[in-house]
Amino acid sequence: MTDAAECLIHGALLIDGSGAEPRRGDLAVRGDRIMALGNLDGIAAARHIDAEGLCLAPGFIDIHSHSDYYLVINPDASSKLLQGVTTEVGGNCGYAAAPVWGAARDERRDLYREQFGIDAAWDDLASYGRHLERLGIALNYAPLIGHNTIRASAMGMDDRSPSAAEMASMRHAVARAMECGAFGLSTGFVYAPACFASAEEFIDLARIVRSHGGIITSHIRSEGDGLIEAIEEILHIARAAAAPVQISHLKTFGAANWGKLDAVFARLEAAQAEGIEVHCDRYPYLAANTGLSAVLPRWALAGGVDEQVRRCSQEEPRQALKEAVQAEHPDAAYWEKVVISEVTQERNRELEGLSITACAERRGRGPIDLVLDLLADERMNVAILLFTMNEANLRRILRKPYVMIGSDAGCRSHVGPLARGKPHPRGFGTFARVLGQLCRDEGLFELATGVFKMTGAPARKLGLRRRGLLRQGFSADLVLFDPATIADEATYEEPLRYPRGIQAVFVNGTLSVWEGHHLGSRAGRFLRKDGECGPALG
Repeated sequence: MTDAAECLIHGALLIDGSGAEPRRGDLAVRGDRIMALGNLDGIAAARHIDAEGLCLAPGFIDIHSHSDYYLVINPDASSKLLQGVTTEVGGNCGYAAAPVWGAARDERRDLYREQFGIDAAWDDLASYGRHLERLGIALNYAPLIGHNTIRASAMGMDDRSPSAAEMASMRHAVARAMECGAFGLSTGFVYAPACFASAEEFIDLARIVRSHGGIITSHIRSEGDGLIEAIEEILHIARAAAAPVQISHLKTFGAANWGKLDAVFARLEAAQAEGIEVHCDRYPYLAANTGLSAVLPRWALAGGVDEQVRRCSQEEPRQALKEAVQAEHPDAAYWEKVVISEVTQERNRELEGLSITACAERRGRGPIDLVLDLLADERMNVAILLFTMNEANLRRILRKPYVMIGSDAGCRSHVGPLARGKPHPRGFGTFARVLGQLCRDEGLFELATGVFKMTGAPARKLGLRRRGLLRQGFSADLVLFDPATIADEATYEEPLRYPRGIQAVFVNGTLSVWEGHHLGSRAGRFLRKDGECGPALG
């Protein structure tokens, strides 16, 4: 071969993302594409990388991320890029940065201006995509539409069915966003306002998504006591809408529900046998991460933040709340498993990293009073970790061939505003943890299988064109890593720690990480379902 490449990677163990057996070979990059791979001894290149003893894989695709606003705050996407993620799928669990309009948009703009000093100056997916492109982002971003976000935009946080006009507004928003390149529609049925929505409402919107070739994803209505019913609901939605479904962060929540996993698998696999395209994702940790308001009953979430704060503060509704929370969580030991991860007010920073039990002792309050005090003081904006999952079930879930790897985290950094608090370590360690601890150390599955779960599998599910595999002509999103040393370093106590063992990361052909250091490149793109990369339609 005589054509010149910009970079030639020699002698790597090529793990191509398909799940096939790795093979030794070279790979050449020219422009933003893989120019060639195999034995490339005769090719000239401006840069040569000796990859002896290293693995070369497609860039990791985080099929479940929450970087929608974090990419605006931190376009370098440090915590993701430095663990090999080259594409994030955002807008999960029903919450997306766009489309958003009306009072919901104004509330978001005020929140992010106050907390982070950014102006969330967009309303539709096209203007959001242009905003990211103007900033320049370090990795690729594939958007989902957030059902919770469009419902809040169309009808607020009301606990009722939408009117005909409100439903028409949601339909229009979904259709327009799909035309602008969205990959699908997500919902978070456990969160307000989607917790007030019926399955039929979501089916109506999911049919529009399906007509555009998109998928539906769901944080199902319960991952604990109502787990089986929630699985049946999302399968009913997928069946009725004839839409492929991705079940977010599959888990069995709470010791009383650990024994339900076989029944979950049975339902998922029966659905697959009848032709439903159902897949799942999961992060490789035992703690969940959500908002403290998740411990409140559903009725307490209606009406928006002001109304929620009033219920937590004023004597009569607060007493009813206390009784409801006590009935739901009667065992005092429960509060030892709930840890404050992040707050917004400086006066409450001392509570980060402490259990509710420890926080209550420090403040001289009972656990439930402490919870309601804190929610009111922080205007409901408190993040928590919940340690209620099971090691054996985690591994059984991850081993299933239809389960992919997703971090369920936004991009963070060790400096700046996104270094606050004690965030979940999954934001810094997910992909290295799978390849290091689970593949190499435990032998849970082969390295090629682990890579497939974070490359070829999500690319196929999303319909990402020319990504997720090492193939000639595909986008040069690449990760070069040391299989002997790759490991996550982030812990619950020290979560802002980057992994080791990542030698290089290329994004669209640009070397963006070298020897574990971010090079400052912002070569990412806003991806579109119909054309794969921006700009978004205006």
